[in-house]
Amino acid sequence: MAEPWKTSITSIKPNELRVRGYDIAELMGTTSFGAVVYLTIMGELPSAPVGKLMDGIMVSSVDHGPTPPSALAARTVASTGAALSQAVAAGIMSINESHGGAIENCARQLKRISERAKTEGVDLQTAAAHEIVELKAKNVRMSGFGHRIHTADPRTAALLKLVKEAGAVGGAVGGVGIHVETALAVEGAFTDAGKNLPLNVDGTIGAILADLGFPYEVMNGIFMIARCVGLVAHVAEEQNTQRRMRAIDPINHTYVGPEPRSI
Repeated sequence: MAEPWKTSITSIKPNELRVRGYDIAELMGTTSFGAVVYLTIMGELPSAPVGKLMDGIMVSSVDHGPTPPSALAARTVASTGAALSQAVAAGIMSINESHGGAIENCARQLKRISERAKTEGVDLQTAAAHEIVELKAKNVRMSGFGHRIHTADPRTAALLKLVKEAGAVGGAVGGVGIHVETALAVEGAFTDAGKNLPLNVDGTIGAILADLGFPYEVMNGIFMIARCVGLVAHVAEEQNTQRRMRAIDPINHTYVGPEPRSI
């Protein structure tokens, strides 16, 4: 008999289910979803402030309207009469380098800039300015900055507030880790160069996840987990309110939901 292959994620026994050693029944109602996402991927439960930060990340990415490629792909497939799982899968498959991928790309670029600052013996903003010039010469974008709709992404400020509340993250001083600090330095370098390219939510998430120690290769997966919620809603709305095989215009749509309200 072949030796069984091994997994360290979940154990299943009759009447018992544990994720990373924790009883799911005990986690239910006591631990937030963001904290359980952290636990499942990273192997340990986060502190309460980091769990709150993870919740903020999940909420920030839940949806961004019907214009992103993932929502359009999901709605298009849903309009053919496909099942919920097929339509949502189509949306997830559209999340790649140019849509959602800025999270991982930005995290890698921020690490390179922070290492460059050490190697060149300069401050982070100077290193960022050098990196931006070199990227432009290569016709490569700095991921995680600027936005096609927002001039000041409201989710960025909210996440940075949660970062500071989380305290020392990734060797941080005053609640700001090296990747977040570098991201803010890049924003400053763009401003000095006369370019209005503020840090957006993808760049913020990439910086935070890097400071929390997440592997690069799972960072886009965090975005996918959150965006699944929005995709399910888009598919259900498409199936229940629209005619089959319609031509879906990504721009010409009207919001008819609730007026702005507060919790």
